[in-house]
Amino acid sequence: MGAAWRELGNKKNAFNHILDMVRGVNGMGLEVCCTLGMLNADQAKQLKEAGLTAYNHNLDTSPEHYPNVITTRTYEDRLQTIANVRDAGISVCCGGILGLGEKEADRVGLLHVLATLPEHPESVPINALVAVEGTPLGDKASSKDENNDDNNDGIANVDAFDMARMIATARIVMPRTMVRLSAGRLSFSDAEQYLMFQAGANSIFNGDKLLTTDNPAFDEDQALFEKFGFVGKPAHVGPRVAPMEVRREVEITQVRGAEQQYA
Repeated sequence: MGAAWRELGNKKNAFNHILDMVRGVNGMGLEVCCTLGMLNADQAKQLKEAGLTAYNHNLDTSPEHYPNVITTRTYEDRLQTIANVRDAGISVCCGGILGLGEKEADRVGLLHVLATLPEHPESVPINALVAVEGTPLGDKASSKDENNDDNNDGIANVDAFDMARMIATARIVMPRTMVRLSAGRLSFSDAEQYLMFQAGANSIFNGDKLLTTDNPAFDEDQALFEKFGFVGKPAHVGPRVAPMEVRREVEITQVRGAEQQYA
């Protein structure tokens, strides 16, 4: 469940409605995930008490590139919300977006921040930017297209190999995290999506509408999973442990960040 606002702030009436919805969905035996912008510690605690399973709050990109894209809140604001969610006992869903004009070093920087948080996020969404007309990045991408300019500074210029590299690296540095194939899937063929799953993705955002962009229809994803031979994970059950870990051929250690959570 998502709300397209900067932060929850003092929206008490809206927050009460959200808490009621969380209780209702939780009462059906389903996992509940919300994305409501910045949260303080008390709001996170109330969501936990209502039965919230997970909270999505993306870092989007590296600390260095972030000010070039987002000015409505700081990187520290986002890290504080993640800390509030974690302290409340809620699972963390936190990832980023490719195609924001970032360099490869920024993609590495984002994964470094995520992998050196005090605890790895339970879920890391990897998004490909969907350039929406009327937004700064969307307008910049459109102007480049109109001018037949191939050098679009990396704005929305993301292919399946970019996604696969990011997913595979996330899988290596956060081996027990659900790596979630997220926005932008409509841009990729079934074969390209299969490549991403083989690279390490083991989750998707399901449903025909994300917060601001379209997503494949539910029936289409059901057919896709049947084609791939994938089986859905039951609610409230963690990811399966890899066979090599069961056989103790590899040992998973938790990387803990320093007091400052990013480089």
